[in-house]
Amino acid sequence: MITSKKAIELENEHGAHNYHPLPVVLSKGEGVYVWDPEGNKYYDFLSAYSAVNQGHSHPKITKALTDQAQTLSLTSRAFYNNVLGEYEKYVTEYFGFDKVLPMNTGAEAVETAIKICRKWAYEKKGVHEQEAQIIVLENNFHGRTTTVISFSNDPDARKNFGPYTPGFIKIPYNDIEALRKALKQPNVAGVLAEPIQGEAGVVVPDDDYIRQMADLCKKNNVLFMADEIQTGIARTGSLLAVCGNCSCQGHCERQATYTKPDILILGKALSGGAYPVSAVLADNHIMEVIKPGQHGSTYGGNPLACKVAIAALDVVKDEKLAQNARKLGQLFRNEMQNLVDESDLFNKVRGRGLLNAVIINDSPESETAWKFCVALKNNGLLAKPTHGNIIRFAPPLVITEDQLMECVEIIRKTHSDFKK
Repeated sequence: MITSKKAIELENEHGAHNYHPLPVVLSKGEGVYVWDPEGNKYYDFLSAYSAVNQGHSHPKITKALTDQAQTLSLTSRAFYNNVLGEYEKYVTEYFGFDKVLPMNTGAEAVETAIKICRKWAYEKKGVHEQEAQIIVLENNFHGRTTTVISFSNDPDARKNFGPYTPGFIKIPYNDIEALRKALKQPNVAGVLAEPIQGEAGVVVPDDDYIRQMADLCKKNNVLFMADEIQTGIARTGSLLAVCGNCSCQGHCERQATYTKPDILILGKALSGGAYPVSAVLADNHIMEVIKPGQHGSTYGGNPLACKVAIAALDVVKDEKLAQNARKLGQLFRNEMQNLVDESDLFNKVRGRGLLNAVIINDSPESETAWKFCVALKNNGLLAKPTHGNIIRFAPPLVITEDQLMECVEIIRKTHSDFKK
């Protein structure tokens, strides 16, 4: 088997340097654990940016993948296949929408939602073609396509990739008055928002912010588009983060009507990390603007993706992962708050469910968070900094309370031993 050292050398020599990985090589995963080629075992506290909510190599998802791969993997949409309709019925009923447009990656799904929103504005709202505007939020992360980086304020994502795509109005996050003012501008077609900003450092808005956003969109005949690629599918303690503090505390029929977005964007955990699957969901009066030939994907809606997604969503419901995330997330934040109170290395903890972050008491330009994550790795837990001085903690949702508390002890030990 290839060694960790050799694997890193090969990537450095032959791959584009568009990532800065933690110095660990992973060769196996099961549940909440991953292993390197040398057999060292780690807790995974990133979950592939919340794609592996159901845990690594979940047997039900893996079986669906292998069984379908041995039967039929791809037809393209030039023909019908015998799985797509089953999946479309399943996923639309699961989330409470009339229609789904299946895609592959999260960025593709965001681009799809933008296209649907603009077309709806021209054909249903009466906006003149080429004039639609979409409101977006500062510090957003919706992918790295040319259109998406056009409304990013991350200099690494934007610099030297222009010219940028027009048609976006950027406003502060968690500022309802800024939204109210922006909605008065002409030709607004939609609002694109992450209910919790994950890549920005797990920034959680005020409890009523998303509800007010949806209400203002409805009042102004504007589509509310919720990007739940990272926050959805039980990660934040409810099926969708837009459910917020819904009393159902998990998967239930009421969630789809609790601050229901006009367009729902899903990806990542939609496949449990086994295969690229994304989706855009909307009701008929919105989705019907898309006609044959106007949007598509060779792989979108392929039989393999459909079977995997059904299995992945079954696991979320059957194993009550939303409820587990809600319960253990509160426990984790309580434990991290104890560390915040005890020392000056951590100065804040925030999050919802099992999407959490700790802010390091140092500047974003410092290497303190990076060094802390390397120290965590050496103690058997994998996490990654974001925005310099923020560490995101997001384990698979199948984690048990005993495992979580073992991880808390790893973090606590690393914290007590750490020197800036």
